[in-house]
Amino acid sequence: MGRKPKAITLAVDEARIAGDLRKYREKAIELGATRAKIVQTDEIPVDERVTMKCQIPLCFGYGVSANCPPNTIKPAELRTLLEKYQWGVFFVKEIPSGVVVRDKATIKERVAAYQDVYKIVNGVESAAFYDGHYLAFGFGAGSCRHTFCGLQEDCAVMKGTKCRFSLRSRPSMEAVGIDVYRMVISAGWSIYPIGSDAKPDEIPCGVLAGIIIVR
Repeated sequence: MGRKPKAITLAVDEARIAGDLRKYREKAIELGATRAKIVQTDEIPVDERVTMKCQIPLCFGYGVSANCPPNTIKPAELRTLLEKYQWGVFFVKEIPSGVVVRDKATIKERVAAYQDVYKIVNGVESAAFYDGHYLAFGFGAGSCRHTFCGLQEDCAVMKGTKCRFSLRSRPSMEAVGIDVYRMVISAGWSIYPIGSDAKPDEIPCGVLAGIIIVR
């Protein structure tokens, strides 16, 4: 079923924007988020140290995707861009901690969890677009290369062709320098560092996050 677009206006109706933001927060939950929060863009922590962690130690996704460093928007560019916006919707999706730990036994569940985050981002971003917030955009979690094209030999864009999932793939929050840990903690929620040596039974849950910058 197609969407019914709303007429785009230049007037800023604060009441309408507030209502839309509440609707997008609820939609994120409806699409599978555990929690969602309306945030102001000046609350979003952007830090070069986040993308540094993509390189030290070198992430398996570094340089192999159009949406991962060093190929995506840089933290300094994002900070400048966010100055032109005011509102967004930030959400988290809790998953079993054992799914986050990189183990071949849980790879299907892990990929599905990351795809769910992109589905939430896509759904809320699309809703905002058709409501007239035509410059809305979002960031997901993890590498789109391994989330959507893990069974492919390469990232199509890196080979100079069209992205296989052009309407679904996005940079992750971390890829553009957003400090996800700080955002989650600032929201009053819990998050744990889960590395390859983590013991899942000692961690309450894993947390994936996404954000949609609305207006």
